[in-house]
Amino acid sequence: MLLRDKVIIVTGATSGIGEATALEVARQGAKVVLAARREEKGEALAARIRDEGGKALFVRTDVSVPADIEALVARTLQAFERLDGAFNNAGIPGPLGPLADLPVDEYRKLMAVNLDSVLLCMQHEIRAMQKTGGGAIVNCASILGLVGAPTFGGYSTAKHGLIGMTKAAAVDYAAAGIRVNAVLPGPVETEIWNHVNQGEQIFAAFTQGVPMQRYARSEEIARPVVFLLSDWSSYVTGTYLAIDGGYMIR
Repeated sequence: MLLRDKVIIVTGATSGIGEATALEVARQGAKVVLAARREEKGEALAARIRDEGGKALFVRTDVSVPADIEALVARTLQAFERLDGAFNNAGIPGPLGPLADLPVDEYRKLMAVNLDSVLLCMQHEIRAMQKTGGGAIVNCASILGLVGAPTFGGYSTAKHGLIGMTKAAAVDYAAAGIRVNAVLPGPVETEIWNHVNQGEQIFAAFTQGVPMQRYARSEEIARPVVFLLSDWSSYVTGTYLAIDGGYMIR
């Protein structure tokens, strides 16, 4: 078990990559704190983990609300007395469209969820980890944090910023024993695409550019995240790992 007895927070834990990662983290021996907005799904996932012999706590969290993030970390410390790792995964896809046409209020909401929330999460996570001598943080970026794509300007902006934020935090806290890395998924079939206008067509076009000619399964993202959270990656910090079926080698 790569994460035996570690305490790990997973945001956006009730679907897709977050759910798969929460399950894998628990199966690898961690006490997992599930953070998401949907209470019924969160409590059901926590119950499933406990039924499988793991340890899980659900904390309702809206990452766009700073007080929720502070309460999430405080509740984690209250329950488990420490924090060893975090997967900052919560995010939204839209709005989509050419940059000049993006509604400013929707753009700001996108940045609040996909970028600003990660800063706030890391601030509280890092402070908690400093008290116990270190830890590991993994941020969920995207291959669109390295390249552009039509109509994804707002999303790409946030993910480019997240990669920069990951590098900055890695430099700032390496000597404190806190490692900060990012994963960059390519196309992954999750329910997030169900909420995007013409999502199926966009997803299909995106997948056609993948040399492996298929999308990823959520668990294929979760396993590298577990590696980066574990002591097996003890000399890895400030890096970003593309999990994209070869998309970036085209």
